[in-house]
Amino acid sequence: MSYHREIKPKKSLGQHFLTDLSVAKRIADTLVIPAQAGISYSKLPILEVGPGTGVLTQFLPQAQTTVVELDTESVAYLKTHYPGLNDRIIEADFLQLDLDKLFAGQFCVIGNYPYNISSQIFFKVLDYKDKIPCCSGMLQKEVAERLASKPGKKTYGIITVLLNVWYDIEYLFTVEPEVFDPPPKVRSAVIRMTRNSRTELNCDETFLKTVVKTAFNQRRKTMRNSLQSLIGKGNELFALPIFDKRPEQLSVDEFIELTNQIRLS
Repeated sequence: MSYHREIKPKKSLGQHFLTDLSVAKRIADTLVIPAQAGISYSKLPILEVGPGTGVLTQFLPQAQTTVVELDTESVAYLKTHYPGLNDRIIEADFLQLDLDKLFAGQFCVIGNYPYNISSQIFFKVLDYKDKIPCCSGMLQKEVAERLASKPGKKTYGIITVLLNVWYDIEYLFTVEPEVFDPPPKVRSAVIRMTRNSRTELNCDETFLKTVVKTAFNQRRKTMRNSLQSLIGKGNELFALPIFDKRPEQLSVDEFIELTNQIRLS
């Protein structure tokens, strides 16, 4: 199997078809967690998002894989060339799918994600965090760097914190524009998100999101200034040293602790 050039990428769907099979194989292999980690997802069902003409699909175990594709032309091609998938080719918008109806238990997610909706895809994965122990794939390099960022870096932001509450995120490798048709104007990267050991948040998750978003909406200011609208000017909490920091300096655990302190004040 190779890249199928007769189906033209659609700009409206943000399609950039991967043409390098060696890169596709490397992406497929990201669901194989190193043995020394003591974790294996090799037996779990796999959901591939946006398979296009199946360049990545061909390297996934057919019996375990379900694909979801919005493009009617690509769906027709997949049905013809991947009969092993049987009725597991779903023509739909991934963002609108009820994944509980697709999978009774745990499953992994992989894909060459449309760059224009990649953040929305990862927030949807977060909604199913108890069912998705591993999610990997390719996206815009800038977004990948943001997801895998650490406190203290300029790339550290809202999505970094909210995803890192539940997942360990690895930046695996960079992919150059030349291996796509058409070549995107940006570089790409492959990441892997692995569910961490956290089982309880020990704070109000909805309010945590509010604290994180409010803080980063004024990321150049200290927490004391950025959270005044949320806590109220002059609150005694502002005497705590944590409010001298800027939001990108706070770890996930510090955001959780701060959320509880605000709730109790």
